[in-house]
Amino acid sequence: MTIDKFSRAVTALKPTLYRVCRAQLNDPADREDAVQEAIFRAWRKRDTLREPRHFNAWLIRILINECHDIQRRRKRDLLTDDPPEPPTGGDSRLSELRDALTALDEKQRLCVLLHYIEGYSVKEVARMLNIGESAVKLRLMRGRKRLRELLTEEVFRHD
Repeated sequence: MTIDKFSRAVTALKPTLYRVCRAQLNDPADREDAVQEAIFRAWRKRDTLREPRHFNAWLIRILINECHDIQRRRKRDLLTDDPPEPPTGGDSRLSELRDALTALDEKQRLCVLLHYIEGYSVKEVARMLNIGESAVKLRLMRGRKRLRELLTEEVFRHD
């Protein structure tokens, strides 16, 4: 893969990469680090990609692994500082949806994000996450159910 093709593919995929990171990591600096490291690793390992048509799934998989690495390091480096204040302002409905997505189990959150928000098929999500299609479907079903519960709770709490 040439540097030009690689750059174009990464540029087109960058918004998706940041959304996947946002589902995994809370700290904006960690998200930046994860995306940059994933791109760097992908560039270094670009010759290992067997099928260029699977570039997006391949890079997202690298990114997910990098997010997991950062999460593991964070757990080891856990400080006793107070947690950062959540950002204020913005659309409250969007904020509620974001909070509900964050409340999902990580496995469900990734499947929901990749399938419903990024538009990948169940088969593509399964390939990205190295799981079976039936597992993706189950996580999507459970994620939808949990979102429904969380968002219904929000509606009744505001009344």
